[in-house]
Amino acid sequence: MTAEAAVRDLLRSRGADGIAHPGGTLGSHLERVQQRLARLGAPETVQWAGRVHAVYGTDGFDVALLELGERPLLARIVGEETEQLVYRYGSCDRGRTWAGLADERRVWNRFTGAGEVLDVLELRAFADLSIVNELDVAEHSEDFLPRFGGYFRRLTRAWSSALSPAVAADAERVFG
Repeated sequence: MTAEAAVRDLLRSRGADGIAHPGGTLGSHLERVQQRLARLGAPETVQWAGRVHAVYGTDGFDVALLELGERPLLARIVGEETEQLVYRYGSCDRGRTWAGLADERRVWNRFTGAGEVLDVLELRAFADLSIVNELDVAEHSEDFLPRFGGYFRRLTRAWSSALSPAVAADAERVFG
């Protein structure tokens, strides 16, 4: 079985296509994030992370498809590097992390309370995944931009040194 088929089967078996999310279902959101990352030229590991980024739940979406004890299962399917990014994304304490991310390069874990300093490539992958997720939500939720557009405009400008140029340009287009 290919990795793509294994991911599709895993998400389907865990109910991603039946969980409401802006733009339809969580399953369709995950697919759109992966496709957008691909269009923006993200590395393959980041694209795969986009496809499964919310499997452990997130600080902004508290529905988990996998338990943390199932991390090895995901790693076998998408690879260790991708799984690590997905775990980092899902475990991120956004309130402690996002404001200083570009300068401090530190991601605070909402499960353990620990902080992790990222290298430049890890930071870019994390920042790109985070913003592309929000871009998809913004385009599929009528009240997102009126409520949060200003915040994400400021955030993406603060993160400009961490984002890939393509993601930064897409964020400028969507958030203004």
